[in-house]
Amino acid sequence: MIDRTATARIQRLIRWLEPFQRCFGHRAQRLALRTYVHGLFSDSDRKSMQAMLARVTDPITYQGFQHFVTHATWDADRIWRRLLEVLPERQGVLIIDGTSFPKQGTHSVGVARQYCGALGKIANCQVAVTAALWTGARAWLTGALLYLPKPWLEADQRAVAHVPARLAFQEKWRQALTLIRRARAAGLEITAVLADAEFGDVTVFRRALHRWGLPYAVGVSRHLTVFPGTPAVHVPPSSRTGRPRSQVVLVDDTRPIAVRALALTLPKRAWRRVTWRNGAHRPWAARFAAVRVTPAHDWRDRRLAPEVWLLCEQDLGATPRTKYFFVNLPATASVKQLVRLAHQRWAIEQQYQELKTELGFDHFEGRSYPGWQHHAVITAVAYAFLQRERMRNAADQLLTFPGIRAIVQEIFTALLLAQQPDYFKRIEELRQINLRI
Repeated sequence: MIDRTATARIQRLIRWLEPFQRCFGHRAQRLALRTYVHGLFSDSDRKSMQAMLARVTDPITYQGFQHFVTHATWDADRIWRRLLEVLPERQGVLIIDGTSFPKQGTHSVGVARQYCGALGKIANCQVAVTAALWTGARAWLTGALLYLPKPWLEADQRAVAHVPARLAFQEKWRQALTLIRRARAAGLEITAVLADAEFGDVTVFRRALHRWGLPYAVGVSRHLTVFPGTPAVHVPPSSRTGRPRSQVVLVDDTRPIAVRALALTLPKRAWRRVTWRNGAHRPWAARFAAVRVTPAHDWRDRRLAPEVWLLCEQDLGATPRTKYFFVNLPATASVKQLVRLAHQRWAIEQQYQELKTELGFDHFEGRSYPGWQHHAVITAVAYAFLQRERMRNAADQLLTFPGIRAIVQEIFTALLLAQQPDYFKRIEELRQINLRI
């Protein structure tokens, strides 16, 4: 007989999908949603549409399946909003990431020769900006936007990829701010924002986080310039003739300095060894130095940015490499607090990778923009269900890839048996047979 755990789990999956099914007006679309989720939970190595449809227990026609994902007009943003409404955990660090998907051809929407983080070089790939809520134990995907290079917004490419006419070009940092706004609008309590230098180097991105009152820890490039501390400014005395001066200038002609150059001036005593742990993994260690600085870019407009921490990290290798972070925490924060916040970005790597490898977030092979958006949000819904299963008891919280695969297989078996009741009879008949070899 089917295991009771699997039966309860499939019942919970059905209940989990109910609020999302209500976002669809047609019964066929509600059925297709369930079929797609079942496909993502199947044991297919590739989560392409053909591979998934071959493994589901209650398949629909391939044409209907493909139409539901690639061409149907249902609103992916509505599903994202519903997902944010029903997330069972509402507080945590929001981690922004530029996620890349290497591609062989040139027809997938958004593909271009651009930096591919998955390969560590310029390559043919898609790039998506994603946001994940990290609670300290679990990650929840809260948003994903496909980055479209400008050639994909030209008329011919728009037509081929079904890119909406209203969609204008957006830099990745603008997409990141959109995802943060959506998370805040949904009532999520964001305790801090984490991002790498692709976002941290952008002054406007950091300025928005200050305006929203959000703490952050963002990577920055070594060439970014800062003022040590907060530089003194004044309005020079006016001359006897001409208009009175109103523009502020730096006292003593203070000059900004690159963060790498500043790090090289720090005395040996400024550096200290700090250990930290990412989840249940082994502890890590590196040398850190932290100083209060004022990012200098805003001074081009004759205004001073808020003072933040510059956190410098050196690994413990024979030829240490140095990383740099701007951390917006109070001046009273300890170095350990700065390190703990900055390194939460890497704490979710294993769980976040499950989204890609186990549920096929990066397996989509369709060529339309709506299709990619549809695939991304349904994958997020399926992933959130797995995270809810982890929450049910403490033993599930540290599930590894094999553990996730076991859950997937259990759900898939339950679906198969639930929808093919004759299997119960056959299994019972086999149990009555006294097999002899």
